[in-house]
Amino acid sequence: MTALATGLGPIDNALDAKVLVLNRLYAVIRVVDARRAFALLAKQAAEVIALENGTYRNYDFETWADLGSLQQEFEADDHDWVRTTRVVIAVPKIIRVLGYDRLPREVVKLNRRNIYARDGSRCQYCGKPFPTRELTLDHVVPRVQGGENSWTNLVCACVRCNARKGGRTPAQASMKLIRAPKRPRRNPAIALRLGSPRYQSWKAFLDEAYWTVELT
Repeated sequence: MTALATGLGPIDNALDAKVLVLNRLYAVIRVVDARRAFALLAKQAAEVIALENGTYRNYDFETWADLGSLQQEFEADDHDWVRTTRVVIAVPKIIRVLGYDRLPREVVKLNRRNIYARDGSRCQYCGKPFPTRELTLDHVVPRVQGGENSWTNLVCACVRCNARKGGRTPAQASMKLIRAPKRPRRNPAIALRLGSPRYQSWKAFLDEAYWTVELT
């Protein structure tokens, strides 16, 4: 596994895949991309946690890499794959950091990505879904009227609805929100990933107490 430890070489988008990170006590601490996960594994600072037939199993990096050929034969569609000059390795869904037992203190960050995720990339006025490049953020109470940047005052809006509303409140513009904006109890980007069968193994570890972990 020298090639992976010293450099990942030619790969595809698999290194952007998301990996859930647990601390030594199996509590969720954050989500990272596969680059960071492989770096921790290569340093032997973490191990892979894999769901197999309803049971979670622990693998060190070498053993996980050795399983690649079998996984590719029988579970090809269940994984993202990283290719080195020597082997093909499945991107793990979960890793456990062996020397860390603290819990995160982050709250869900108020940013454009998380608001889009909370609102499902759907305009909160017309109710239609849009690609993120066609969405804007709207202040329910406009800033010119004292509206602030907050979870309860920012919503997704398509360009047309945002232009129609302008610097008015929804009532002033005779428009209605399809859903009142709220601060999410859980990271909305993580919640979206749980809708994919690939990330079902995360559920057992995402206790309500740890839903505020940051997606990095």
